[in-house]
Amino acid sequence: MNGNAWMQREETGRTLPGACRWRVDIVRETQGFQVLRDEWRSLSEAGRARVFNTWEWLFGWHLHLGRQRRLFLLTVRDEAGVLAGVLPLSIEEQRWGGGRLRWLRFLGDDGVGSDYLDAILRPGDEAGIMGALAEALAATWREWDVLELSDMEEASPSVALLGAHCQSRGWNLESTGRNRCPYETFESGESFDTFLSRVARADNFLRRRRWLERQKGFALTKAEKPEELARALPEFFRLHALRWGGRSALDAPDVQTFHQAVVPLLAEAGRVRLYLLSVEGRAVASVYALLHGRTFSYYNAGYDPEWKARSVGLVLVGETFRDALAEGFSEYDFLRGVEAYKSDWTRRVRTTVRLRITRPASLGDWAVRAQALERAARGMLRDALPEEWLARLRRLKQWRRQGPLPTSAEGA
Repeated sequence: MNGNAWMQREETGRTLPGACRWRVDIVRETQGFQVLRDEWRSLSEAGRARVFNTWEWLFGWHLHLGRQRRLFLLTVRDEAGVLAGVLPLSIEEQRWGGGRLRWLRFLGDDGVGSDYLDAILRPGDEAGIMGALAEALAATWREWDVLELSDMEEASPSVALLGAHCQSRGWNLESTGRNRCPYETFESGESFDTFLSRVARADNFLRRRRWLERQKGFALTKAEKPEELARALPEFFRLHALRWGGRSALDAPDVQTFHQAVVPLLAEAGRVRLYLLSVEGRAVASVYALLHGRTFSYYNAGYDPEWKARSVGLVLVGETFRDALAEGFSEYDFLRGVEAYKSDWTRRVRTTVRLRITRPASLGDWAVRAQALERAARGMLRDALPEEWLARLRRLKQWRRQGPLPTSAEGA
């Protein structure tokens, strides 16, 4: 039996025959995506998939941020018809060189900070399922020019398996580093006090927390049920906007609409939590956490700058670590970004990568090579220009994107 043979099912029911262990279907319509919910949940809970690969996150993204793309969602079933793998992709068309370039990309890869995007593969069958997916991608080559898989964990088995398939088929593979994600692991049964003994700012955390406890109306709350989250999410948005002054992508109306839609879906599966720290009846800090398997992920946060000197953000982060330990999570993941405060709590870092796969001498191949040359040229220009000029260029870029920056007098 040929484990790489496959069957493609279009919405019309037309199939490309091929008796095999694995059957690969292409889901191109929202309704087909929607009915996968329960099977997808079971598959993602059984394997190493992370929260950004869950049905809830990606279906919400498709509905609210991905409508400019065409669904190209590959599902793999075994001989019994059980869902064994999902490669959640979509096609985005862009103008390039007088023509149209078709990018085959992960769902959820834009605008919402999705880390560790990946194929969702049943444990123990990864190699066979990825082989069936590679066969399906090869058979549909007329539909795409570049397969771009962003923000995959560098250590993911999918990365190595895809690399091997590219080599065997003569496809070009470009791998580029993307983000660094600090995280911490816990020993089984580890207490919060034991964990604090290795935290750089433990004394500051304890001192600030004691001060806050003495303040009138001090409270720590967490929202998990849909009705609680509906009340807490606007507070999170408010505090996030205060912290970043409207400079965050999360402040965009369409991104907030996405979160308003996806949070109830995640809540139904027990995968989201919003923390609030309040003083005198008013929330002054918030953390948006995502939960999946044994991993507690710190997705985003915000606080009132008027309370910065009291380290309300530090205290609330510490309380989320306390919760993660008390509830038996084995890992706390800060996700993308190596901001200094994250290193106070963590000792480990993961790296994500972007893979670009093309066929030799194709339009996609030329486009990827041209972009690589452009990046190299920009790098050489940065190396050649004085730092003062680079600073002016950065300010000009920010001015074009956000409007004029305040002068030192205005910002004082």
